[in-house]
Amino acid sequence: MRSRFRPLLLGLLSLLPLAVKADVPTVAAASDLQFALSEAAERFREASGHDLRLNFGSSGNFRRQIAQGAPFELYLSADEAYVHALHEEGRTEDAGVVYAIGRLAWLQRAGRDDLPEATAPLEGVREAIATHRVGEGRPRIALANPEHAPYGVAARQALEHAGLWEDTAPLRILGENVSQAAQFALSGDARGGLVAWSLALAPTLAERSEHVLIPEAWHAPLVQRMALVAGAGEVARSFYDWLQQEEAREILERYGFRLPDGEGASS
Repeated sequence: MRSRFRPLLLGLLSLLPLAVKADVPTVAAASDLQFALSEAAERFREASGHDLRLNFGSSGNFRRQIAQGAPFELYLSADEAYVHALHEEGRTEDAGVVYAIGRLAWLQRAGRDDLPEATAPLEGVREAIATHRVGEGRPRIALANPEHAPYGVAARQALEHAGLWEDTAPLRILGENVSQAAQFALSGDARGGLVAWSLALAPTLAERSEHVLIPEAWHAPLVQRMALVAGAGEVARSFYDWLQQEEAREILERYGFRLPDGEGASS
């Protein structure tokens, strides 16, 4: 009799890890949030006792994955258009809320002694183009892929504003997302790169790099929106609400994000 119930017992026990994992929601977040959201998630865990599984990548790729049914419960995009598109397709519970407005920055290795002035933040790009033209090297210019990364789109717009987009074609190195672009910008063969200011402010990058802000008027606003994916669980809902509270907003502000005002943030 005992042996008859043993397979059933083992089968039930095998489901326990799955039940535990199901309580840990997976969050899809734009890679400019890599450091800010990791800190926020840790604060949330300390306050609530709930863990989160954070996936960082390009907003466009996440938008496509969610449309295809990927099991994310909360989506934080660096471009609100992706959230609106998913809402129209019935993939999110509502249109969500704007949680931050991002900034673009020129990032380069520390110790070069040639950081561009704030009045000419793309001077490093001009120098790289000139160096390549006279055959003295091929200094790379890093940016996220504009095909699916909002900060890549902003970088292209900034370069177009300065009349440098076409000339950078042989020098550009594209990251799959803006976090990878930041890594490329600090590599040995790079002059620098156009990345999220939030990454430049992160301690692990700040200690080995230097940066200068790109004027906001040089590219379309980086309006960042988040929304609960349809069917999200209670932990994801709690984190979504927590991210709109003062403690989370202070973290985002410390990483260089401009915060939306309370009025119209959910529009």
